[in-house]
Amino acid sequence: MDLTTQHLLALLPLLITSLTIVAVMLGIAWKRNHAMTFGISVIGLNLALLSVIAAISVAPLQVTPLLMVDKFACFYMVLVLASTLACVTLIHAYLGGESGKGYPGNREELYLLILLSAAGGLVLVSAQHLAGLFIGLELLSVPSYGMIAYAFFNKRSLEAGIKYMVLSAAGSAFLLFGMALLYAESGSMSFAGIGHALATTGAPSLLVEIGFGMMLVGLAFKLSLVPFHLWTADVYEGAPAPVAAFLATASKVAVFAVLLRLYEVSPAASGGWLTELLSVIAIASILFGNLLALLQNNIKRLLGYSSIAHFGYLLIALIASNGLAIEAVAVYLAMYVLTTLGAFGVITLMSTPYKGRDADALYEYRGLFWRRPYLTAVLTVMMLSLAGIPLTAGFIGKFYIIGVGVESQQWWLLGALVLGSAIGVFYYLRVMVTLFLVEPNLHRHDAPFDWGQRAGGMMLMVVAFLAFFLGVYPQPLLALLAQFGIG
Repeated sequence: MDLTTQHLLALLPLLITSLTIVAVMLGIAWKRNHAMTFGISVIGLNLALLSVIAAISVAPLQVTPLLMVDKFACFYMVLVLASTLACVTLIHAYLGGESGKGYPGNREELYLLILLSAAGGLVLVSAQHLAGLFIGLELLSVPSYGMIAYAFFNKRSLEAGIKYMVLSAAGSAFLLFGMALLYAESGSMSFAGIGHALATTGAPSLLVEIGFGMMLVGLAFKLSLVPFHLWTADVYEGAPAPVAAFLATASKVAVFAVLLRLYEVSPAASGGWLTELLSVIAIASILFGNLLALLQNNIKRLLGYSSIAHFGYLLIALIASNGLAIEAVAVYLAMYVLTTLGAFGVITLMSTPYKGRDADALYEYRGLFWRRPYLTAVLTVMMLSLAGIPLTAGFIGKFYIIGVGVESQQWWLLGALVLGSAIGVFYYLRVMVTLFLVEPNLHRHDAPFDWGQRAGGMMLMVVAFLAFFLGVYPQPLLALLAQFGIG
């Protein structure tokens, strides 16, 4: 097919991200300079975010058989790019300045890896073809192995990187096998083609359902849904805090977006025993995620297990797949990204600059209010939001999910959501209470005194403000979703 100016405009976010990757590579080859690499990455990501406006103006547009740039894709591009930008500012703070303090190895490659992974996320949210899905997923995942093991001086980081690599390869194998079965039965690899071919044959055959089931296994691994969640806590604990933030936000958003598109376009995915299987996975993820988080004394592991529960909640909207479902997923993911970035942002600033290990033990946050009151306020808002307490962003997201569940009469799933949320309140409040306890005489990590005047700190203050503001007045987000044709 001939590429026109419109096609280039539609691809602009991906093209600018790719050019930023090349610029960072050339910059590293020419002269290693942490500040310059950070500057190029931030400028490139900001330009890519702005270019989404140009992409919307020509959407919807099919760019090659692999990619469809529509308003749905543009919204998730914004989420992926904004998450990556936030994580890049946290990486700069985490690695430390040029004065010898902080990370002792080469710092610049981490920016290169996160930009490559973000490019994979952009491909994934635009995919409308099984080949596009696989290319995007691998481009998203492979740089993650290096990012997770980047703090190679720490054996936990190396262990996490190896675990994720081995299990991710197993997940990809399931995904490919499922794709092969779907192609064998339908004779097409595009989502719409598979949907059309299977719609004409009546009820989907067992082979098709097994194919979708195997694809679901591969995608459920990336989303750390039960029972494919065993890697989550170890990887979150071992990965550097900004990398864990990226895995929990941009990476999972991209995978869930493509799962939602596949579910919407191919009716065979949403019926029969597959829906029942998804319901069981959703209930198990909500209950196991929250119950396992109850037992944690490590805040990164706690957030890892709670993310399992949050994607269990999201499955309720996916299973409903009617009425407000797509809008509910968009609202919930936006709120989830905001609050998760804030929570991991506090951990990052507490571990800044790199000190050999992250400040992730809960006892290190005891009495934080008496040392860093504003940072404590940020983490308190994030915990309240993750718990879904009214007047925070998390409450609005959960309200939408409950609305969709009631609309489609998914009473068992709603019962699991209510029970899971009640358990969640307990461990989120436990973290909050720890912040205000009497300060112990223990060796501790602390955020720098001027954390609020640095890029990472300012980003964190904006996130905290948005988490509170959107909880009180969500109209701007809903208006934005309307611009993207969602809602």
